[in-house]
Amino acid sequence: MKIAIHIKSQILDLYDDQGSLLQSYAISSALKGTGQVKGSFCTPLGRHIVRARIGSGQLENAVFVGRRPTGEIYTPELGAQFPGRDWMLTRILWLSGCEVGSNRLGDVDTMRRYIYIHGSPDSAVMGVPGSIGCIRMRNRDVMDLFDRVPAGTTVEISA
Repeated sequence: MKIAIHIKSQILDLYDDQGSLLQSYAISSALKGTGQVKGSFCTPLGRHIVRARIGSGQLENAVFVGRRPTGEIYTPELGAQFPGRDWMLTRILWLSGCEVGSNRLGDVDTMRRYIYIHGSPDSAVMGVPGSIGCIRMRNRDVMDLFDRVPAGTTVEISA
C-alpha cells in the first residue's frame, strides 16, 4: 500500500502494492500551506510513513485529545460548546518523516510536530486548506483508509 497526498488538489490517493489506484479521498491540509518547521502550522512535504494507527474499535466521531479517546462523541452541540477546539475524531494515522533534515529530526520532525491524518466534524470543509498542519478527512473516509493501511505504509506528501 502507498498513500499519495496532493496538496494542490486536496486529494489523498490510496494505491495497492502494484501501483493501481484503489481510492481517492477529499482532504483538508494546512490553512497556512506547506512547510516543515515546528510551530509553522504548515503541512510537511516529502516521504513519510504511518508510524502509529490509533483508534481501532472506537465509534465514529469519537473525540481524541493527546491521541487518547476522551469518551466524548462529537456532536454539533459539543462543537458549539468548544468553538476553538481543533477536533481530532474517529481515527488517527500518526506520520513520521523519512528524510533527515527535511521532515525528520531537529525542528523539522513530522512526528514530533504531531502531524496526523485524522477524522473531522462533518461541518469541516474538505477540498480546501483549513487545518493547523494535519491532514483532515471525513470520518467515514478515515475509517475506510484506516482499515486498509498497516503501520509502516509509505505516505508521500507533494505540493
